[in-house]
Amino acid sequence: MTGRIFRPFSIGGFTITPEDEPLTPMGGIPLVMGKKGAFGSGEHETTRSCLELLEQLPQVRGARVLDFGSGTGILAIAAVKLGASSVVALDIDPRAAVSCSRNIGLNNVHGLVNAVCGELACLRGGSYDLVLANIYADVLGNVAEELVAMTRPGGLVLLSGIPVQDDSGVHGLFLRYGCRTLRTIFLDEYLTFLLEKD
Repeated sequence: MTGRIFRPFSIGGFTITPEDEPLTPMGGIPLVMGKKGAFGSGEHETTRSCLELLEQLPQVRGARVLDFGSGTGILAIAAVKLGASSVVALDIDPRAAVSCSRNIGLNNVHGLVNAVCGELACLRGGSYDLVLANIYADVLGNVAEELVAMTRPGGLVLLSGIPVQDDSGVHGLFLRYGCRTLRTIFLDEYLTFLLEKD
């Protein structure tokens, strides 16, 4: 799946605009995205739900954030535009890291969002106030314990990409490793969870 967008559109208070397009009079918080790249243009229902929920969280302001499986970096960039102090945007795909780096430049958030290409292990020892993970359910299941360990006590974990018909126990893993559920959002095909670490 790629993150190609060709026309401006709004999600909550955000306006997603393709590069080389003039900023529209739609207002809102601008997110400028490259016209092609990795997953995460904002049009997929999981990305939309994460953006909408992110905008509702006062805890974003001043937060240290990890965006795991960042794709284009749309969630990482949105977090900074909502006041996060710093974001690590991590993806294993080199093309995603290149796309994210380009979008960091398009949004003038150099030094606030750091695009990293690699495995979660390369960030071991890090501690975050907010962890974002909009990625395949099997990947979430494999890294659940590590993601919870990297979330500070009282911190938040925002998960999406878990199919409605196949929860596959991923949500339960995060609960087992020390989170509690604050919100569950049912989308057409996927689930989005907001969790808090005990």
